[in-house]
Amino acid sequence: MTDTLEGSTNEAEQLARWQRFRENRNNALAEEHGWLTLTSLQWLTPEPSPVELVPGLWSTSESVGLETAVLTAHADEGLVFDEEGDPVDGTFSAHLSNEESLNWVRYGTIVVELAMRGGRYAIRTRDSQSPTRTEFRGVPVFDYDPAWVIEASWEPYPEPREVPISTANPLVDGVHRSAGEVVFHRNGREYRLQAEQGRLGDLTITFHDETNGRTTEDWRKVTTARPRPDGTVTLDFNRTINYPSAFTPYGTCPMPVRDNSLDLAVEAGEKMLDDE
Repeated sequence: MTDTLEGSTNEAEQLARWQRFRENRNNALAEEHGWLTLTSLQWLTPEPSPVELVPGLWSTSESVGLETAVLTAHADEGLVFDEEGDPVDGTFSAHLSNEESLNWVRYGTIVVELAMRGGRYAIRTRDSQSPTRTEFRGVPVFDYDPAWVIEASWEPYPEPREVPISTANPLVDGVHRSAGEVVFHRNGREYRLQAEQGRLGDLTITFHDETNGRTTEDWRKVTTARPRPDGTVTLDFNRTINYPSAFTPYGTCPMPVRDNSLDLAVEAGEKMLDDE
């Protein structure tokens, strides 16, 4: 009886932690200028040009080997710098490295994010009044299932490997920095998934599985805590989430590396946004 009670208590605690995770996840998605608010992705060119949804002339410029994004606007057009709130009045430039982003200016309810993707400058508009945000009621998910909490092992590579990958945007190439493999067993079989490792040692796995295109998006990701000193790690597929590209056509999210395709139906974590 004691073992049963302890097991029930542990599962109840896991469920409660997962419910808090889901609440935090939905709150983060619904932030004022979060991923649900993207309304455009527009590439900048060397010729100063107007763009959709916000005023000003936008372009790129290169001098002394340094490429910058350039914005020219007058104070009466209504653009203000995001942090300071000062009017944009004149010509201003900003420099980013590849994969960096900057919330540069605002226009009413819109924040303009400057981004460098695939070696090119783009802007993405983020409108807090986007219907995707205002009508959001949470991401549909599979019910919590403790059977999808799996003890796995971490096998790091001697050195990280940079693997070319595609992204959600066909104009943007990506790189997966594979730090090693997470190894787990399911239904008597061994599976290996390449993972990227964060600064705090956490592991992020981007993968395909057999639910894709039916009840889930074309790919998803799951993040683990830092592996334990003995190399073990808990892989909780209940915490699998969608990339931003599941909610917007303006994402440049990374696809899985070729080997991260599971011949399993991972019926855990987030589903398609419109899945009942």
